[in-house]
Amino acid sequence: MSRQAGRGTESKKMNSELFTLTYGALVTQLCKDYENDEDVNKQLDKMGYNIGVRLIEDFLARSNVGRCHDFRETADVIAKIAFKMYLGITPSITNWSPGGDEFSLILENNPLVDFVELPDNHSSLIYSNLLCGVLRGALEMVSQHLPFQ
Repeated sequence: MSRQAGRGTESKKMNSELFTLTYGALVTQLCKDYENDEDVNKQLDKMGYNIGVRLIEDFLARSNVGRCHDFRETADVIAKIAFKMYLGITPSITNWSPGGDEFSLILENNPLVDFVELPDNHSSLIYSNLLCGVLRGALEMVSQHLPFQ
């Protein structure tokens, strides 16, 4: 029984490393396919959005999280459960707007940037823009009535 528990951790780490390696290759290919960084940024956001729309079902099934009562609770679930579950990190939540309807997630260690060096000619590339799209897509699926665009 203990061997199986260890395998799950190893598998998660391997999946995370495989994802970061293939993500870098994906961004490299997008940079070759599109003329400018803005178009690459749009594609990363679009791809992330599509992932987020589909990912929410997996998250809800695997996490056993109930309905959030307010936006602050939603932020906690995103940071403490979702990011940990899928990327193995826990971002901090900061910069709450006065209205309590906006916040920032700060990644101290972004796993997407492992094994990456961006060339100088891509200074406007938002390399981790896929994560923004994932969050937007997942939040829209959870709460259709809030404007997350």
